Parts: sequence; C-alpha cells; structure tokens
Amino acid sequence: MTEIELLQSAFSTQRMSKYLRYHHDDSDAAIKHYKANIRLAESFYTSLSVFEVVLRNALSAELSAMTKRDDWYEVFSGVPQLKNLSTEIAQAIHHIQDRGERVYPDKVVSELTFGFWVMLLNSQYELLLWKALRKAFPYMPKNQRQRKNVSTPCNVLRKLRNRIFHHEAICWDLNYIHQIHTNLLTILGWINQDMPAWLATIDHFEATWQTVYQELKEKK
Repeated sequence: MTEIELLQSAFSTQRMSKYLRYHHDDSDAAIKHYKANIRLAESFYTSLSVFEVVLRNALSAELSAMTKRDDWYEVFSGVPQLKNLSTEIAQAIHHIQDRGERVYPDKVVSELTFGFWVMLLNSQYELLLWKALRKAFPYMPKNQRQRKNVSTPCNVLRKLRNRIFHHEAICWDLNYIHQIHTNLLTILGWINQDMPAWLATIDHFEATWQTVYQELKEKK
C-alpha cells in the first residue's frame, strides 16, 4: 500500500482529494501539504489555549463587577435579551451536574465554551454588555475602543479554532492564518500587556509557519 493509499484509507478519499486537486494529482506534494497542515494546526494550539483562558477570565471579572456577584450568570436568566446566553449557561451547568460535580462560579466559567465568550462581544449585546466588557481591554488604544474591533477578529479566531479542533484544513491561505495569529496577540495585549511576551516563550507558531510557508511556496 502506498502512502497516499494509506491516508485515503485512514482519513478518507474525500479528505485527501482536496490536497490532490490542489496539487494536480501529485501525491507526494499532497501528502507533504497534509502533513504541513497538521503541524500548523498543532502549532496554533498553544496560543489558542492561552488566549481562551485569558479572555474568559477577563470578561468574567467584568461581568462580576457589573452584577456585583461572582455567579453573574444567574442574573442573565432574568433578562429576556440575554435568552441565547442563558441557554448556553444552562447547558454548561447541566454538563457539570451530569458529571456529579459541584456547581460554583469558577467551574461554570471554565465550562462555558469559547463560542459563548465571543458571543458576548457581538452587536446584539452591545447596549447591554459592552460598557462593562470594554473594561476587560484596558490596554486597547483609545482610537480603537469599539466593540467591533474586538468582536470581528475574535469571531474569525473562533471559526479557525473550530476548524483546528475538527481537524480541518487551515493552510490554503498562509498569510491569512498568520494575520489571525497576529490579531490574537494584539487582543491578548489589550487585555494584559505582558501576556504576548510571556506567550512568546512557549509559542512555536511563528517558527512552524515560516517552515510551512517555505515548504509550500517551493511546491508552486
């Protein structure tokens, strides 16, 4: 069995066909591209995990300050405009209870999905939440302090995160992927100005991206 046959058998012919079409049925190039995609996706994990935890903690802290209670999520159920968010919160609490674990604020915060935290920044909640949530970004330049300047790149990042976690291709436009990572670092710095430098000590995205870029550029 050849390597391309192995990958088609293990990962499906349909999945590999995208790479084969891109490289005009050059199986060696398709395999190299597929491996590069896996490496690039893996290299994004570190920054994604740091960003998600920092973002949710910052937003949760401001919601606690706004409601004057650690279990701020309990207030949401009484606000009709926050119905969608309340549904997400109820599901998170249900998952905790279903595991037989105690429900308390820190546990609920960690159980809520990345999508939930990004949703808080969407336009439909601007009048209710942005005045409080903007304080989560104390280092955001004054001339950029608009909700959309956080929401838009965070939603792009959310979509990329979902592709990575579902093992989908992310390496067709490498410059676009690099820009997403740059935006992640920018927003991270808006939350905590020291975090991008700390992340740089463990993040290997840039090195991997440079290698993958050169590899795939050579194939064109």
